[in-house]
Amino acid sequence: MFKKIFITLTVLLFLISCGNKKSEVETTENLNIENTTTLTDAQIKNAGIETGKIEQKEISETLKLNGKIEVPPQNLVSISVPMGGYLKSTKLLEGMHVAKGEVLCVVEDQQYIQLQEDYLLAKAKIGYAKAEFERQKELNQSKASSDKVYQLAQAEYNSLTVKVQSYGEKLKFAGINPKNVTAKNISKSINVYSPISGYVSKVNVNIGKYVNPSDILYEIVNPTDIHLALTVFEKDINKLAIDQSVIAYTNTNPEKKYPCKIILIGKDFSENRSTEMHCHFVNYDKSLLPGMYMNAEIELKSQKSNVLPSAAIVSHENKNYVFVTKANKQFEMKVVTTGNSKNGFTEILSDDLNDANIVIKGAYSLLMKMKNVEE
Repeated sequence: MFKKIFITLTVLLFLISCGNKKSEVETTENLNIENTTTLTDAQIKNAGIETGKIEQKEISETLKLNGKIEVPPQNLVSISVPMGGYLKSTKLLEGMHVAKGEVLCVVEDQQYIQLQEDYLLAKAKIGYAKAEFERQKELNQSKASSDKVYQLAQAEYNSLTVKVQSYGEKLKFAGINPKNVTAKNISKSINVYSPISGYVSKVNVNIGKYVNPSDILYEIVNPTDIHLALTVFEKDINKLAIDQSVIAYTNTNPEKKYPCKIILIGKDFSENRSTEMHCHFVNYDKSLLPGMYMNAEIELKSQKSNVLPSAAIVSHENKNYVFVTKANKQFEMKVVTTGNSKNGFTEILSDDLNDANIVIKGAYSLLMKMKNVEE
């Protein structure tokens, strides 16, 4: 009886052992299916598979930044009317070029008539006041006139002198030359002139509108000093230098590139450890306006790196892979860490593939075959 039990247990243990080995073989086979695939000669030819090894090439790092267009205060002018009035005429449109001293618009109001009248009346009275003052001065010196009369004449003359000077400055402030004001050419309108040459970036008024002194009619940009302000983090500051080349582009038209040069790198860092870097456009485009957001790329100093053709690298489930050739027409998929890409080559940071024979053409076909096998 005991002998039969022993034989039965031995048989059961043998069967269990065989089952475990079979399970291990199946697991190994499943792992091989996930990471390795085998092709026939015909499949290799049809997939256009070619192999090669890691090469050494000069490859540069590209630093990507973003920022916006800015203009120094002296190159961005806001135009307003010091004394207000109704806009009589204007021909300005956004994007138009204006020269320094050019008439931007005509503004009219009754207060300009009153100001010119006050100036001319004060100017007319000052002639009589001056003559009276000089006459009383002579009489006072000969004691033919009292000091009080002399002092009143002097005060009247000084008062009118101040008024003439004051009205003259107000006329200049309003844009009227006092020397040109006469009784025959009193006008209710004034011309508003451009203080700089540049492009009109904003038009905020229309004909017939009343504008107050605080209202901004136009904004004019002098493009000679327009620049691009980019945000740079502290870790990248040492990679940059004055006069370094920058390529900028907008989000709306990334194909159009704008060459720039670095002119200033900030030294004060914000709470997120970033600072501003300023760049000049090599050739100004009038479509670039202050406040416009832009992206930029800076090619840093190149160095020798391990590279593969970019076509050798495939992406799957947020990881990068290459295929390494094995014996018997087998191809193993291996994870790789990649760096910068340039001119069709990608930097390989993994250091365990230096002597490997790697698929450089047809890698995507291999990935598709492996995915189909898994499915």
